Amino acid sequence: MSLSLPLIIEPEQLEEQLGTRETLIVDLCKPETYARSHIPGAVHLEYRYLVAPQPPAMGCLPSEVQLTQVLSALGLSNSTSVFAYDDEGGGRAARLLWTLDAVGHSQGSLLNGGLHAWVAENRRLDNEAVTPTQNQYQVTINDDAIADKAYILRHLDDPSVQLVDTRSPAEYHGQQQRAERAGHIPGAVNFDWVNAMDPTRNLRLRTADELKSRLTSLGVVPEKEIVTYCHTHHRSAHTYITLKSLGYERVRGYPGSWSEWGNSPEVPIA
Repeated sequence: MSLSLPLIIEPEQLEEQLGTRETLIVDLCKPETYARSHIPGAVHLEYRYLVAPQPPAMGCLPSEVQLTQVLSALGLSNSTSVFAYDDEGGGRAARLLWTLDAVGHSQGSLLNGGLHAWVAENRRLDNEAVTPTQNQYQVTINDDAIADKAYILRHLDDPSVQLVDTRSPAEYHGQQQRAERAGHIPGAVNFDWVNAMDPTRNLRLRTADELKSRLTSLGVVPEKEIVTYCHTHHRSAHTYITLKSLGYERVRGYPGSWSEWGNSPEVPIA
């Protein structure tokens, strides 16, 4: 039986789950960081297994076959509760949780503050590598969590859909160019993903009131469907999870993001 846990889990809550059945702690730190120290019982997953580059689009979702292999190798089952963390603010861990949403696996939680908070608060660490038990997990991709280029083109003038560009202001305004064209998707508002983090609280998410105030001021409200993007749907996966944790029910991530849109001459930019 799966656990009923919040989407954002605090370190003390995760500590209570260490060693319990039907839980899978996934570390998305760099391999050398995992080898040095990790949360006890955590299995390591390299971020590259969560993306399938189709140049110039570098953040595409892997196929059902690829994801079946990756998630089976992690030991995932339909009743498994997944706890994901990394050491860079939660972007990689959030990409795993978005991927789980994309395959219809709803039991996933993001460790608030990640390894940064865990270490800063002197919680238990281990350096023994954990080898997961292979399972047979069959993936079927669910489009409800995904927006592709065609979907966005269809909804560019839809007032019920709000695009959120989670890149830096320099990228959003076209001052920093990382694709053939610079700028942003027409109608998108800019919410730099790092603005969701509170550096005074070990990189935890800012309070719900703070986040809702910032987002509402941009027109990012729960009544709309929200589509998040960045350059490769790494930063924007974090914003996707942040929005879901705030109660936004209709949220999609655009895995192609600017690496696809900015390199597609046939689509409009602002």
